[in-house]
Amino acid sequence: MIPLYQQILLAILLDLLLGDPRWLPHPVQGIGWLAQRSEAPLRRLITNQRLAGVVAVVWVVGSTVLIGLGLLKAATLLHPLAGDLLVILLLYTCFATRSLHDHALAVYRPLKAGNLVEARQRVSWLVGRDTAELDEGEVTRAAVESVAENTVDGCTAPLLFACLGGPLGALAYKAISTLDSTFGYKNERYLQFGWASARLDDLANLITSRLTALLTVVAARLLSLRAGNAWRIFRRDRHNHPSPNGGQIESAVAGALGVQLGGVNSYFGQPSRRPYMGDPLQPLQAGHILQAVQLMWLSYGLTALIGVGCRVALL
Repeated sequence: MIPLYQQILLAILLDLLLGDPRWLPHPVQGIGWLAQRSEAPLRRLITNQRLAGVVAVVWVVGSTVLIGLGLLKAATLLHPLAGDLLVILLLYTCFATRSLHDHALAVYRPLKAGNLVEARQRVSWLVGRDTAELDEGEVTRAAVESVAENTVDGCTAPLLFACLGGPLGALAYKAISTLDSTFGYKNERYLQFGWASARLDDLANLITSRLTALLTVVAARLLSLRAGNAWRIFRRDRHNHPSPNGGQIESAVAGALGVQLGGVNSYFGQPSRRPYMGDPLQPLQAGHILQAVQLMWLSYGLTALIGVGCRVALL
């Protein structure tokens, strides 16, 4: 058997090399399908919608872990090497760092070249807000906010859960994150049914979001960005976000870049104002997307150093 820390390192390497090919089946797609197919039957069977949502969480997360466990057991029975390879493959599909890098640069390149129309289209793949009327600064803000938030959701959190619980831990986290993306909306349809999904996601990211924010401050120092300002803005503005976790990393990134995030977003033509994070020491521009990506990579690397280092120390 290959030690878990080596499996994690090989999965990270696969993610760096391959990213997220569209042809490769992805567990998140299966988790999302299971969640969506479960909603209507559970709503019919359980009249209390909050309780129905709790059952949905238990069903989807439990099914994900049990299916993963069954596949791993079967592969190991076939051959120990097959079990190792499946562990690496499952871990690889839980990491999205290269994919986030590629999506961010797909916004940066046309924006830097002055092609605002294409940049708006590309950033719409990253965010849920309306993008058709955004100027360069707002396209940049959307991309930077998405990179910051997804640094936790797609990079550091699944890596830490993998270090704690192996592939099953990483799969459980992806199931929780997917449930939040599917049901965790504060609208009439999901306010009750999605309550458990949103609260569990908040709990899963409680520590990881704060650790990532602190590592972002360290990364800012290593990259010769505004580390002192990142720490100051993190302490001041980390609660200026609808999510108890989203503002942790976004405030640190805003401070490191010397920009102001937050403000007015439009969703289906309806404006939604969020508190500001950071001070506008300089106007948002395309280059800040690259800096946000650099912060993402370095904070991810520091997380790997801590997580894998702890696994090695436990041997």
